[in-house]
Amino acid sequence: MPPSIRPRKSVALLIETSNAYARGLLEGIVSYVRRHEPWSLYVPEIRRGEVPAEFAGRWRGDGIIARIENVETAKAVRRAKLPTVDVSSGRHLPDVPWVETDDAAIARVALEHLAERGFRHFAYCGDPRFAWSRWREEHFTAGVAALGAKCSVWNAPRERADGAAGPREQRKLAEWVKSLPKPVGILACYDIQAQRLLDACRDAEVAVPEEAAVLGVDDDRLLCDLCSPPLSSVVPSTLRTGYAAAETLDKLMRGETVSAAGQLIPPLGVAVRQSTDILAIDDPDIAAAVRFIREHACDGIQVGDVLRRVPLSRRVLESRFQKLIGRTPHDEILRIKIERVKRLLQETDLTLEAIADRCGFRHVEYLSVAFKRATGLPPSRFRRNETSGR
Repeated sequence: MPPSIRPRKSVALLIETSNAYARGLLEGIVSYVRRHEPWSLYVPEIRRGEVPAEFAGRWRGDGIIARIENVETAKAVRRAKLPTVDVSSGRHLPDVPWVETDDAAIARVALEHLAERGFRHFAYCGDPRFAWSRWREEHFTAGVAALGAKCSVWNAPRERADGAAGPREQRKLAEWVKSLPKPVGILACYDIQAQRLLDACRDAEVAVPEEAAVLGVDDDRLLCDLCSPPLSSVVPSTLRTGYAAAETLDKLMRGETVSAAGQLIPPLGVAVRQSTDILAIDDPDIAAAVRFIREHACDGIQVGDVLRRVPLSRRVLESRFQKLIGRTPHDEILRIKIERVKRLLQETDLTLEAIADRCGFRHVEYLSVAFKRATGLPPSRFRRNETSGR
């Protein structure tokens, strides 16, 4: 007697394909499906926030992963009465489990990136239509305040439903940029807003990155490379986010209880391009020291090597470095090495021995101890957590 064949579960993915973030979510979902029981995926061609006509009230399946960003999508999903995972921050269905980027971590990574380049003036350029933009603003401004600095904020008008910037709005944005104290590090809520901000800088004759360093979020590589100058951007872990969403839906479809509390996925880091590639440090000796450390930290240098590059005593170097950068030269060397270890753990299958060699650690044991002290996790656990969506 032939074995019974279980039908594949049908899952609707109400996620647009028009931007890099959403496509990354889809790639993470596909990665989960390939590793586990295959699903039949319904992926309609939709714009952001759109509900396909063939879905509304008529689609029959087993589960839904959706970016529920408006009331219309929420109503359509609710009518389906199926296990659902939300991959939006809108929270239009608060009882539905949701998986999203960690906006507090995005703001922290962005501020660290700008602060370590020596900026002491900061600004945020947001879009209040989106909860994630408001959350990033809240965390970024709080982080700036903790540094003892002030953060200027500009938000696009809420009434523009399409989010497009008209001539009047673009003029206001240019005026705002021109009014900021210089040099200034600016976080834009996402890459599209950062592109508008770069246009405003050009209109206001504000040099990027010399007078204003502009940082986006999402690392939409095509958009970032089309910007002038090319745009630096915080890199969200979209594959891991999509993978976690699929894993959560699988549990729901098996009848397991899943908390509606958010699973927040931290970013991978910053993709550095020309728009923030500068050191805004008035002290030329410390600027030279920072530049040397960034270029050679993974070559196994020590503080003594830095001292041979700048005409300062160790006491003066450490005092001025701590005042301007907020860390000692030794701490900065170790921080850059740990960040390099993170990227290699996330993006490669290199052994710890090979990573230790590439990052300037003489022994794997020292790398492991230093990494756990900095991150709270051993390297092997960090790699498992960060690559679960690949």
